[in-house]
Amino acid sequence: MASRAAAVWQRREVLGLLIRRDLKVKYQQSILGYFWTLLEPLAFAGIYWFVFGVLFGSNRHAPKGGDYILFLVSGFLAWQWFNSNVAESTGALRKQAKLITTMKVPREVFPIGMVGAKIVEFLLSLPVLVVFFFVGHGHLSADILWFPVAMAMQIVLLTGVTLMLSSLNIVLRDVERIVRIILRAMFYLSPVIYTYELVMQKAPEAVKIIYQLNPMVGILQMYHSAFFPSEFPHTRLLVISVAGCLAILVFGWWIFKKLEPAVLKEL
Repeated sequence: MASRAAAVWQRREVLGLLIRRDLKVKYQQSILGYFWTLLEPLAFAGIYWFVFGVLFGSNRHAPKGGDYILFLVSGFLAWQWFNSNVAESTGALRKQAKLITTMKVPREVFPIGMVGAKIVEFLLSLPVLVVFFFVGHGHLSADILWFPVAMAMQIVLLTGVTLMLSSLNIVLRDVERIVRIILRAMFYLSPVIYTYELVMQKAPEAVKIIYQLNPMVGILQMYHSAFFPSEFPHTRLLVISVAGCLAILVFGWWIFKKLEPAVLKEL
């Protein structure tokens, strides 16, 4: 894995070209272009705030130090990044079949390039978070430094997931459909629209253990803790999330390498 990662780094100029190409293709035929990156999270955040914050009274469960809308957006943007990346990862190789079979570069460059483009999209959506930081009466403190740490963990997780799913989907066509179902379930099984503490208070013990095995739980808690210090994950949850991200990266890279001959044959 280390040698393959070094090979990818040596061809980082190709990686940069792929990222720029993906972003250009995404926005070139759109009238609003970049502004969709802001309007989409704004629209969905507004809907979830109305349903869960107003109709179901989730404002009562917002952590101390800010409003529910800030809690919601700080988690929702990260979730949207995760959801978009994972959903598109299944087609990361098939869509670039011609390049993969003709260019002499490490094949990992292509799925990792897609991860890079999604990172840029997430960064471009952050002005939405800045707006709701002021709307939600947020308080800036040193805890904001947990935000880039959470980003780093999510990048590690998404790299592993993308390498794994992009190769699996070539040899097993059902993967794409399975991923869509899992993503829908994961949204409600991650602390995006509700607090982690609510789960710890009301869920059975067996459910709590399974719930904590989801690496996105610890990552989302770190995003929330950048604005709500009380939300910082406890040591056990943090260790589980870090270990889970690293394990998925190693496993994903191993799967990719193992399936590479079969993938090239299919492409």
